[in-house]
Amino acid sequence: MSLARQLLVLQVIIVGLLVVVGALLVYLDVADRAEDAARDKVVAVARTVADAPTVVDTLGSADPTTVLQPLAERIRGDTGVDFVVIMQPDGRRYTHPNPAMIGGQFLGHTEEARAGNVFTETYTGTLGPSVRAVVPVYGTDDEIVALVSVGITLNAIAGQVRDRMAPLAVVVAGALAIGTAGTYLVSRRIRRQTHGLGPAELGRRIDYHEAILHAVREGLLLIDKDHRVTLCNDGARQLLDLSGEVEGRRVDELGLPDALVRSLSTDQEAHDELQLTDRRVLVVNSAPVRSGDRAHGSVVTLRDHTDLQALTGELDSMRGFAESLRSQAHEAANRLHTVVSLVELGRSREAVEFATAELEIAQRLTDRVVGAVAEPVLAALLLGKAAEASERGAQLVVTEDTEIDDAVLGGDLARDVVTILGNLIDNALDAALEAGGRPQVFVTARTEGGELVLRVADTGDGLDPARRDEVFRRGWSTKTDGGLVGRGLGLALVGQAVRRCRGTIDVSTQDGAVFTVRLPVRPGVRA
Repeated sequence: MSLARQLLVLQVIIVGLLVVVGALLVYLDVADRAEDAARDKVVAVARTVADAPTVVDTLGSADPTTVLQPLAERIRGDTGVDFVVIMQPDGRRYTHPNPAMIGGQFLGHTEEARAGNVFTETYTGTLGPSVRAVVPVYGTDDEIVALVSVGITLNAIAGQVRDRMAPLAVVVAGALAIGTAGTYLVSRRIRRQTHGLGPAELGRRIDYHEAILHAVREGLLLIDKDHRVTLCNDGARQLLDLSGEVEGRRVDELGLPDALVRSLSTDQEAHDELQLTDRRVLVVNSAPVRSGDRAHGSVVTLRDHTDLQALTGELDSMRGFAESLRSQAHEAANRLHTVVSLVELGRSREAVEFATAELEIAQRLTDRVVGAVAEPVLAALLLGKAAEASERGAQLVVTEDTEIDDAVLGGDLARDVVTILGNLIDNALDAALEAGGRPQVFVTARTEGGELVLRVADTGDGLDPARRDEVFRRGWSTKTDGGLVGRGLGLALVGQAVRRCRGTIDVSTQDGAVFTVRLPVRPGVRA
């Protein structure tokens, strides 16, 4: 059976037992009270009869039955008892509801009454089992001249109990019906919430659920409507660098970047949204959880985009290098046509001077970059950016003190340097071109005191000193059409790469903005 049906059966049994036990206890209490009331009643009636002057006066006559029998029957009818028996001290009856029994011996105990005491008992007489009281009757000289016994049969008491239990039976039936109906409604709700699954199936699903949460590499967060984390799998802990207890804490208490906190706290859907932490680039997807118009929270998935972002940066560098070669080939073709035209015009000396000058300009930049930067990926990046700057009407200048040995860069550091320089140069070109005039970007890369120093300066308008702390926040931009490179992502990636390398970055303003990055390159220093 499903869990809901098992709960229904269990609750119906419990409700039924409670109602039945309650009804039984009430019945026993009512029966006990009815018997006590009957004892009090027969004692009161018996004493009243024993104290009546008529009874005492009649006992001295020749035939007391003639007077006492009608009196006893009238009292029996008026009080609702089952018998009123007046007898001699030895137990011979003067009265009885059945006249045939008059003169016979009273069935019951009279010793206590003959001793002057009033007592009650339950005894089986001529009318069946009854609750009876026996009271002495005193004469004028305080001697016991007769006994009076008044009783109510147990059948009559049982009838009274049945009459009192009839309304109780209706109440019990109503309580049982209401309890069963309420239990059924609760069972329906549970069945709807558990989708009709049994305990074993629910247990298996929970086991599968836990196994899946720990097996997947992607991060998974369940966040309630109060922005508290209700579930965080191992992947999310690793991607967000979380430690300690996470479930039950608010998103803004986890020490995450502000932009990521805002993304996790929103009730809107998010698709492939890039977010940065101190060490990673994350792709965030979130979807709200709703039941009708009621929001319960959101489901958030996280994917690590760090390696892909770094490879994309390297690919962009190589693409820029290829674009540079294409541009140079195009320019070379134009120059060759010019040289050929000069030769055809018989101006050989001018043709040689033109070809030599153009070749020296192009070769000088290539030789400068290749000679100063031994790392091929970084050299390709600088050549590609130089070609891009030339096409956009700007000049990229590699300063004379630039020099990097290929032994300095290796592995992840080379990727981080490409990310840092590529984004800084892109932003510097944008700033210089937007300022107008003669746009230039100056790049310096060298080692100094066990550190790799990267400096990028531009001839733009510079930065507002009050906003220097914001430039490395995702989404920051000086453009009015959507932001800097990657819509405010470029400088955020720079800041992340610098933090990942445990370096520092300084921002200043001279003729334009100057970004100076220092990265440790000594063994054991870099993370």
